[in-house]
Amino acid sequence: MRSRLAARSTRLVLAAVAMTALAATSTACSPDDVEDTSNSSARSAGSGGSDSPSSGDSQSAGGSRSSGSSDSSGSDDKTAGAGDGAKSGYGQSCGTNDLDFTVTSESPAGGYYLVTAKAKSGITCYLDVNTPSVSFGSGTDGVASPVGQGGADPIKLTGSAVAYTGISPKTTNSDAGKEFENVIIATTNDDPDPAELELPDTATADKPIVTNWATSRAEAVPVIV
Repeated sequence: MRSRLAARSTRLVLAAVAMTALAATSTACSPDDVEDTSNSSARSAGSGGSDSPSSGDSQSAGGSRSSGSSDSSGSDDKTAGAGDGAKSGYGQSCGTNDLDFTVTSESPAGGYYLVTAKAKSGITCYLDVNTPSVSFGSGTDGVASPVGQGGADPIKLTGSAVAYTGISPKTTNSDAGKEFENVIIATTNDDPDPAELELPDTATADKPIVTNWATSRAEAVPVIV
């Protein structure tokens, strides 16, 4: 009898333990927990989905930047082209201080002074104005009149290239005139920095004349026509 009671008690204890374990398992895996777990998984999936479009957007933005870079390059080319198109004339005009001058005394045509102009080292410029401004002294009676000879407009001066102009200090047959040891020359009438050139001999000036700039010495012989 005691053996049967003991066995029965043992079965009841085991059954109670099994019920307790089942209850604990049911509590750990309650429907609420399952729902929460499902929601967490959904949120994680949603978050992952959000990251993926973001990555796509980044790639799209990268594509835009690449395209923009290409457009920018094209814009630079257009700008450079516009800059080239904006250039006008022939370039820098020769100022008197851009040039070196030499004066020689020549005998043809009753005698005259040949002025040779050359660009200073490292300078490239153009004689845009055909006739130089020339005078003996500061008075108006010493200003040389252009005779319209020669003329190559414009003349590019750089390196060894030169331009010539011929000056006849006296065109009258009288004894009138003033003596000068220098002549004033400028590339334009309003040049703020004219050059005063020493003559190879003393000149008597009376109604002087001057030729246009020329690239040939023969075209720089001043003659009243």
